[in-house]
Amino acid sequence: MVETTADIPDSPASRRPPLDRILHVEPIGDDVFEGRSYTDAGRIYGGTVVGQALVAAGRTVEPDRHVHSLHAQFLHPGSTADPVIYRTERARDGRSFTTRNVVAEQNGKTIFELSASFQRLEDGLSHQPEAPTATAPEELPDMLALLTDEHKAVNEWARNYERNIAIDFRFPGPDQPRMAGGAAGPKDPHQLAWVRTSQQLSDDPIVHAAAWGYISDMFLLSAALRPHAISMQPDQMQVASLDHAVWFHAPFRADEWQLYEQDGMWTGGGRGLARGHLYTRDGRLIATVMQEGLLRVVGKG
Repeated sequence: MVETTADIPDSPASRRPPLDRILHVEPIGDDVFEGRSYTDAGRIYGGTVVGQALVAAGRTVEPDRHVHSLHAQFLHPGSTADPVIYRTERARDGRSFTTRNVVAEQNGKTIFELSASFQRLEDGLSHQPEAPTATAPEELPDMLALLTDEHKAVNEWARNYERNIAIDFRFPGPDQPRMAGGAAGPKDPHQLAWVRTSQQLSDDPIVHAAAWGYISDMFLLSAALRPHAISMQPDQMQVASLDHAVWFHAPFRADEWQLYEQDGMWTGGGRGLARGHLYTRDGRLIATVMQEGLLRVVGKG
C-alpha cells in the first residue's frame, strides 16, 4: 500500500507547522495579499515566501492556466513575527501565457521578488532524463526519527527543522544532507531524498505548486558542499539563498512522496550553484530547480 500522511499513526504532521495556513494568503486590496509564518523560527524560511508569493500570483490568474516557471530573488531576511505583504503586478495576459510579478514587503522593506509564468495546457514533444532508482520511502525511517536528542542539542538547524519546517524527508542513501557533516571526507556532489509535505493539502493545483516551491529550498545547497567535506553549521559556513528558479513540467500532488535528486554544480566566489530534479514514484520528471546561494566559509568573508 502506498503510504500517505493520513496513513501514518504517528505522522510528523501533528508536530509540525500548519502548511495549509502558511500557504494561504489573505487578500487585503486589489491584487495585494498578506501572508504569515505560524512558526517560532525568528527568521522566515525561504520556501515560505516562495510558496506564498506563488499563491498570490496564482490568485490573479484564470484557473485554466497552470504555472510552468518561477524566478525569484531573496533580497533581505524576513521575520516570522510580522506579516509579509505581497503586491502582484499583472505583467501579461496573452492567449497562451500569463505573467505575474510579485514584490514581498515587510515593515516597509522589499525582502523578496518573484516572477511567475502560467500557461494553458498543451500537447507537444516529450522526453526527459532517466530517473534514479532508490529504496521506497515506506522502507526508510523518517528524518525526525534520525534526529537524536544529542544531535538536536548541538545543531540549531535540527531543532528548527523539527519545530518549524512542514516537510517529511526520507533518505535512501548511506548518509543524509547536513546530518553527516564533513566528518566522512569529500564526497560526490549528489544526493537523493524522498520528500512530501507533512500535511495533506487541498486539491487546488496552485497550492501544490506552491508547496513544492516551499519544499524546493530545503537542503538543495548542501549538495554543493559535499566535495569540500564541510557542513552547513553556523560555526563553519554562512549560508543564504540568493537566486531561485523552478520549472514545473506537469501538475502533481506535493503531499505524496516524490524523489528529489540534488546536484551541487559549482562553488566559487563565496557562492554555490545547485540543481534539483523532482520525479514521481513511476519515474516522471515533474519539476526542475536551480538555486544559487551564499556559501561563505566563516572567517574568510
